[in-house]
Amino acid sequence: MQQKLHIKVGDTVKVLAGESNGQEGKILSIDKRKQRALVEGVNLMKKHTKPSAADPQGGIVESEAGIHISNLMVVHNGVASRTCRKENKEGKLVRYSKKSGEEIK
Repeated sequence: MQQKLHIKVGDTVKVLAGESNGQEGKILSIDKRKQRALVEGVNLMKKHTKPSAADPQGGIVESEAGIHISNLMVVHNGVASRTCRKENKEGKLVRYSKKSGEEIK
């Protein structure tokens, strides 16, 4: 069984460790099995491509590489914060910011 993650696609996150330390971006996709996420504009890698029918020029293409989710922290109201899950008034489990205590939408 896959464990629940503290991040979701579309969240704004801050990178805590590695070459991209301190950068912020939006999550594009998550691989739950490998526990890695693609973050927009962060951890860019260059790939050399041959000319093809789709891309007749070829050349060097920059794209995002995955970052382990343990190195990411959710940014809520401009501040990076840990998250927790609590029941709201309707009895649903929702994510909360540990710093501000507000619900993360």
